[in-house]
Amino acid sequence: MFTIQDIETVQRQWADGVIEIGRLKNNFKHCREAAVDFLSRYYAYDKGEVLFKPTLASRNPFRLSKEAALSYFIGGNPEFSEDKGFALRPWASIKFSHGGVLFYRDTAAAMGEYTFITAEGMEVLAEYTFGYRDYGDAQPRIYLHHSSLPYK
Repeated sequence: MFTIQDIETVQRQWADGVIEIGRLKNNFKHCREAAVDFLSRYYAYDKGEVLFKPTLASRNPFRLSKEAALSYFIGGNPEFSEDKGFALRPWASIKFSHGGVLFYRDTAAAMGEYTFITAEGMEVLAEYTFGYRDYGDAQPRIYLHHSSLPYK
């Protein structure tokens, strides 16, 4: 069973991983390696199905494979020409704010807002729902990720 501390820890680690990918953007080999490791560490693509609807994807809004998710984070895949590499911004910090968290057996669902902050201090607010599951190694992995910009 997960605790709120487990979810908050994995969210901080997820945020640090996105920031690290952006920090490495000038060395594409290391950037790509970091992004692949990030996906393996925080998403369940290597364990089963993942439902991923990223914030800034419209032509291909659902990223059901690891390669499709990789393209969203670092770009460079001609099958997903809209992707510019979300993690390459780079982001200076990312802060999660919970609207609510539910726990059920080996899963947890968290919903709320996260704020992405650039080095210049510009803030981008998005809304998220993440579903986490324990696949037997006590590492919460995302099997559901839906993110969107707030309705205006």
